[in-house]
Amino acid sequence: MPEEFRLDWDGDKVLAALAGASFDGTLLAGEHLLQMSSGLAPHEEGDLERSGEVSSDPGTGAVAVSYDRPYAVKQHEDMTLRHDEGRQAKYLEEPMDTERDTMLALIARATRKPLGG
Repeated sequence: MPEEFRLDWDGDKVLAALAGASFDGTLLAGEHLLQMSSGLAPHEEGDLERSGEVSSDPGTGAVAVSYDRPYAVKQHEDMTLRHDEGRQAKYLEEPMDTERDTMLALIARATRKPLGG
């Protein structure tokens, strides 16, 4: 007589847990990017740096890092502007590239949690 095997598949619950964990990890990655980019943002009085924020939309899973000053785009894009030592144009773009592996690791770690890892 064959041994009985029963499997209860909770696929919807697993997918929901993974989606939530992935979103949490992406928020962590956004916070990391904000921290790294803030240290590179042009700094005269600190206004630009303090305007940085992470925003998110749980409904779509979107996470964004932005700086909210009228001159933020010009400071980011204009490579001819002079900045204090350690500060630069491309203050958001550069860490998006250089911190890629760290941000992916943050997302991966958060995503493993609901799987018991």
